[in-house]
Amino acid sequence: MHLCLLLSDKRPDLVDQQVIDEIHDTRASLADYLRAPRRWNGLLRRTSTARAIQGSNTIEGYTVSEEDAVAAVDDEPPLSADEATWLEIIAYRRVLTYVLNVATEPGFVIDEAVLRSMHFMLLDHDLSKAPGRYRTKEIFVRDDRRDVNVYEGPDCATVPELMRELSRSLATPTTTDDPLVRGAMAHLNLVMIHPFKDGNGRMARALQTMVLAQDQVVEPTFSSIEEWLGNNTQDYYDVLAATGRGSWNPANDATLWVKFNLRAHHMQAQTMRRRFDEAETQWRRLDALLDGYKLHDRVGAALFDALIGLRVTRPSYVKLTGLDERTATRDLVNAAEAGLLEPRGERRGRHYVAGEPLRRIHEEIRSQRAPLADPYPSLLREIRRALP
Repeated sequence: MHLCLLLSDKRPDLVDQQVIDEIHDTRASLADYLRAPRRWNGLLRRTSTARAIQGSNTIEGYTVSEEDAVAAVDDEPPLSADEATWLEIIAYRRVLTYVLNVATEPGFVIDEAVLRSMHFMLLDHDLSKAPGRYRTKEIFVRDDRRDVNVYEGPDCATVPELMRELSRSLATPTTTDDPLVRGAMAHLNLVMIHPFKDGNGRMARALQTMVLAQDQVVEPTFSSIEEWLGNNTQDYYDVLAATGRGSWNPANDATLWVKFNLRAHHMQAQTMRRRFDEAETQWRRLDALLDGYKLHDRVGAALFDALIGLRVTRPSYVKLTGLDERTATRDLVNAAEAGLLEPRGERRGRHYVAGEPLRRIHEEIRSQRAPLADPYPSLLREIRRALP
């Protein structure tokens, strides 16, 4: 039994290789940014992790606000998520935290035990979904928009051997394949095997992030494409359908899938580079406001969150700054009295959003954004033409 969804003997073509080189160049520039201590590094790291959590869960139909995703990262209670959704968010945060912390360790190997442990972390709040165990029945992927099954996983009897083979390929990767391609294929193989009763999509995306983390070019927090996939869910479903073509077949051509992933990496890397560049500008403008209103520098952390569209709560500000609650409250009240923050809600529901000066800065910076460059302008049309 051979697990070879990777284009048989084909390798990325010249266009693919150029895209790969551009992605690595951009990621290297992000790594250069992160080597120099900046006040906004930790804040962007936090929001990037939150957006990955939000993106991967949104694909599965769990509506996750960015504020709730940040609350999960901060280990704070949700602002709007219901109990069932919150359990899923917290579980995926646990999986992603594991991925981000262990994958870069020297000698770390992705094997079956790792994958089954990740699945247990993902679903241990619902034992009916058999966390950590392979499925024992047939499984289908359904397109609810069209009310049809779009994919049937391989026979459950073959799953253990397929997963052993996938694990062997992950433990001993070929040196000729670029990490971006290896991650894409790990994602594809796991989601096509569909080894678990539930959670296969989130597992596949977390596995891709784990493979990328082993490359150690840039922090795995900034390597993930889960945010991009969450913002382009239908395109993601379409390319999986075009590649899977209804049922398990390891001879299927994965060209469109690899190109789709390279495109996602390229666009996400551009997005991250833009955020890094904008953060420099945002902090210069915040410093001017803090100086003008005679506010302490630490208040910049709250203003930065509000500036990028997040709600600011006292617990989140305490966590960011390490202040006691009384001082944190005074800081936020002072910022609100200056008009930089606007209070919303009462008592436990009290939070702050961007005031008019921050909104002006946000709109000014946003208006100066250049559009992202699409490395494969015709790819989405090709994917739709290839749909079964």
